[in-house]
Amino acid sequence: MDAATSLAPATAKRRGRAFRVLPGVELITLAALVAAPFLLADRPELVTLMTNILILSLLAISFDLCWGYSGIMSFGQALFFGVSSYVIALVGRDLDFSQLWATLPLAMLVGFLLSGLMAAFLLLGRRTPTSIFVAFGTLTGAYAAERLVAGWQYVGAGNGLSSIKLMAFGSTEFVEGPAFYSIALGILVAVFALSRWLVRSQLGLVLAGMRQNEERLAFFGYRVQAFRALVFSVAGAIAGLSGALYAYHQGFTGPSNLGPGLSTTAVIYCLFGGSGTLIGPVLGTAAIEGISFVLSDTDAVRQFWPVILGFVLLIVVMFQPTGLLGLVVSTRERIGSYAGRRR
Repeated sequence: MDAATSLAPATAKRRGRAFRVLPGVELITLAALVAAPFLLADRPELVTLMTNILILSLLAISFDLCWGYSGIMSFGQALFFGVSSYVIALVGRDLDFSQLWATLPLAMLVGFLLSGLMAAFLLLGRRTPTSIFVAFGTLTGAYAAERLVAGWQYVGAGNGLSSIKLMAFGSTEFVEGPAFYSIALGILVAVFALSRWLVRSQLGLVLAGMRQNEERLAFFGYRVQAFRALVFSVAGAIAGLSGALYAYHQGFTGPSNLGPGLSTTAVIYCLFGGSGTLIGPVLGTAAIEGISFVLSDTDAVRQFWPVILGFVLLIVVMFQPTGLLGLVVSTRERIGSYAGRRR
């Protein structure tokens, strides 16, 4: 038996061990989220905070699909988030209808169509768009929508829409609390599983090729921008779903929910946790929202807690560019390996 053959099992074992970290993080995170409402039963304000984290995690995952897997720097995820929240708020106000089995798919459809329209304009032109063009295009769209809504009296102008009709299923209405948390958690798990399947499918292989060498993939005949437009549209649908849940949970939606500020926050969630991992945006959202809650509730730093949070984020971005998950997950596992290498 030669040396290469004898070393093969050991190499395979090392490779297998290296790939167990990320699934372990996902399982631990899921267990913590399932146990949270039971552990926090006597702290309803923390259950509300955790529900917000679940909902905003959907928005962060939508950005991760764009940037972490497709290379689309989108500063417009809040546009799909906010427009969908306005749509379900208007449906509840004008049509007196808030059944989740219809309004949540409607929000996803709105996000999908709106992001598809933007993708057709930004990604499917004759020339291959640059990252700067796409970033500024999505940023401009979000800013224009925010200004438009802020001056439109039909949708409440700068005051937004409040007293949104409660989300319901049949005769049961859901307010903030364990029931709403369970629905948000179930939706997050379903979206996460679907996204994970998507990035590990044949489409995921194309996305991986786009990240490694876009020109070579285009040379082989793949319509790279069409694949990017597809992923961008799916991400828009997820952002729309997140916006609908957020409006139902908060009972309010306003111009800030579709502006550049929230879009930038989604970027920070993803980069802080670790892009290109799907679970990283969830951890980033939990970390940032948790730190914000603690600092804003502390008398000693209440007046300048955003400065402290910004300093923490700056330190992480400077010294840990792969995010929090980069501390435990290797670059090889984060990016993925689709074929073994022969020595």
